[in-house]
Amino acid sequence: MNIEIFNPFAYQFFQNAILGGIIVALVCGLVGLFLILKKEAMLGDGLSHTAFGGIALGLLLGINPLITALAVSVLAVFAISYMRRKKIAPSDSSVAVMLAIGFSTGLIIISLTGGFNIDLFSYLFGSILTISFSDLLLVSILGAIVLLFICIFHRELLSMVFDEESARIIGIPTKRFTILFDLLIAITIVLSIKVIGTILVVALLVIPGLCALKLNLSFKKTLLATTLFSTLSTTIGIILSAIFNIVTAGFIVFILATAFLLTITYKKLE
Repeated sequence: MNIEIFNPFAYQFFQNAILGGIIVALVCGLVGLFLILKKEAMLGDGLSHTAFGGIALGLLLGINPLITALAVSVLAVFAISYMRRKKIAPSDSSVAVMLAIGFSTGLIIISLTGGFNIDLFSYLFGSILTISFSDLLLVSILGAIVLLFICIFHRELLSMVFDEESARIIGIPTKRFTILFDLLIAITIVLSIKVIGTILVVALLVIPGLCALKLNLSFKKTLLATTLFSTLSTTIGIILSAIFNIVTAGFIVFILATAFLLTITYKKLE
């Protein structure tokens, strides 16, 4: 047996994968927790499917698909915000509309270009082990933006989550922060595409936060637990998938689901 398989850290591509995975896990865990508390978890799922249209467009134009996916996701956020504000459609319905538009546009572009290819599948289902230096750089920059925003404005976000009306009364610009938070979700979706793909990204957004909330800890400890669940599951998933040659995204979600079941069992036995 080739002993090198047990030392994947010797390879640059694997080091890139671990670093990118940790950044994405941190961002997804933090943003996802606020998303759960706002009871808008499906917004993440809707934007991830909308981003599919941007990925297809990027592949068609020969542009980095992460950049076009970000542009499409940001446009979708503003469209959803507009429909909410003008009461054209309720929140969940506006998300569904953009999901349908984005995904159907992606399918049309794919049909015009001759169907699915390997590159497209890597963005649909994730391919963290093929992350390039440019991808890692983009992930690092976007991740830093999201983490910095949360660190600076976590109190305002927390106030909005638990009592938006009171937050508005004390002078927090809730409409502006809602749009900014939705933009953070769009950025987070794009960060996650190379790690876990557009299909399963909602799992990385939602499950770590659910695991942490089941423990009934203080908010600060819940934030810490969320990041631990997300980073450990992602790191372990990447390492074991490389060793056993298993699809990384599926393995990460399997570990997250197992952690959620163990958390539920622990609380019942407590």
